[in-house]
Amino acid sequence: MIKQLEITLPGFRRGYHLITSLIEKELPELPEKGLLHILVKHTSAGITLNENADPTVRSDFESFMNKMIPENDPVYQHTLEGSDDITGHLKSSVIGAELTIPITNHRLNLGTWQGIYFCEFRNSGGRRKIVLTILS
Repeated sequence: MIKQLEITLPGFRRGYHLITSLIEKELPELPEKGLLHILVKHTSAGITLNENADPTVRSDFESFMNKMIPENDPVYQHTLEGSDDITGHLKSSVIGAELTIPITNHRLNLGTWQGIYFCEFRNSGGRRKIVLTILS
């Protein structure tokens, strides 16, 4: 069986935001076994799984990605919407726009220190939509 819902996230500032509890709150009762697939419906945001305990992980992600994909590089042409335009697209492709998590015993089967991060790569991305698909 497949269940699917689309949710709208609040507008997040640029950065890496733990949304595990937000997603869990929106999910219907999960099957005993299955998969949760998450898709971010935007080309300048991403989703990833990483350490959820130490908040410095978030700032280190931001620092590293900005070093790897700096704004205002003269090689960029796609800058009509600002200096964070093409860099947002590039970061989205590097991090990715989808994530699949196993479901075991009616719960997301995450590791002890794993959390779901929504990654906002624009300074003013606004409200973003994600699709949650449950496969059982």
